[in-house]
Amino acid sequence: MDVRFPIGELQVPKKVTLGNIQEWLKEIETYTIRLRETVDSLSDEELSRTYRDGSWTVRQLVHHIADSQLNMYQRLKLALTDENPTVLAFDQEKWAIQPDTELPVESSIKMLEGINERIVSLGYSLTEDQVDRAFTHPKNGEIQVAAKVAKLAWHEEHHLAHIKIALSK
Repeated sequence: MDVRFPIGELQVPKKVTLGNIQEWLKEIETYTIRLRETVDSLSDEELSRTYRDGSWTVRQLVHHIADSQLNMYQRLKLALTDENPTVLAFDQEKWAIQPDTELPVESSIKMLEGINERIVSLGYSLTEDQVDRAFTHPKNGEIQVAAKVAKLAWHEEHHLAHIKIALSK
């Protein structure tokens, strides 16, 4: 197993259906419960573990998941309200070392609960036409709403697997 991609790389079907979207939304809907079960009672030492040399700590991963979901949610909303908007990139490495990443992980779990609730609510209302809407990322090019919903679900699971690897060491 490649620990960089413990659940594999993101795979998006060529033709995403509303059924695919609903499957991904179910994962997002239960994510914070599973994340909280994994990190709730961890000590500072455990929160400082990494899943590989040079990787982020468990604490940084939890904060990164919230930061990333926030950014991806905003991009999703922009794609649904504007005509193929160009979105800003964010430097996740710089975000991961900001002082707020030393806060208790509970602050990011609470953030995720709200963001994920909004993502799920929005996602269940998507129409066939809306899943084909897109935004343009400066580095990654045009990204459809369908692919963004897939990534929202995959990204959380990807990092939950990283956290579990770090805690198993």
